[in-house]
Amino acid sequence: MRAIQSSFFGTARTFVLKNARDHSGLAGIEFAILAPVLALMFIMTVDLGVGVYTKMEVEAAVQAGAEYASLNGYNSSAITSAVSNATNVSGLSVTPAPNQFCGCPSHTGVTTATCGSTCASGDAAGSYVNVGAQATYSTILTYPSIVSSSYTFSSQATVRVK
Repeated sequence: MRAIQSSFFGTARTFVLKNARDHSGLAGIEFAILAPVLALMFIMTVDLGVGVYTKMEVEAAVQAGAEYASLNGYNSSAITSAVSNATNVSGLSVTPAPNQFCGCPSHTGVTTATCGSTCASGDAAGSYVNVGAQATYSTILTYPSIVSSSYTFSSQATVRVK
């Protein structure tokens, strides 16, 4: 039994010493270890990019609706169509529906006022349209608990109309 053990360890020792400086195949092993990590990083980058693109498209659609209202006045169904037709993002909803209100501009935004009343600045209250939209984006992969698997992007714009 002792002869078999010394023979085995001697052969193994000889094999290791003979091939210790041989690096052939090492690049393949390193690639096999790193390829899944690189693929996951690529997919995560694409996922992040698509999410950012969805957010930008929601904002652009709301902007298109606000521009329509600014040029053509208040027409709820036409503004809704302008928002919906401005992008091809799936699941885009015009929420809340476009609404018209009277208000006074201030340094923090537009405060609601009675139509025809006088604002603190001395000007008459103006007519404004509020446009909003939202879309939900679901990630390509399900990530660990650090990252949510879906995001709801929403945007609103208020514009003064004639």
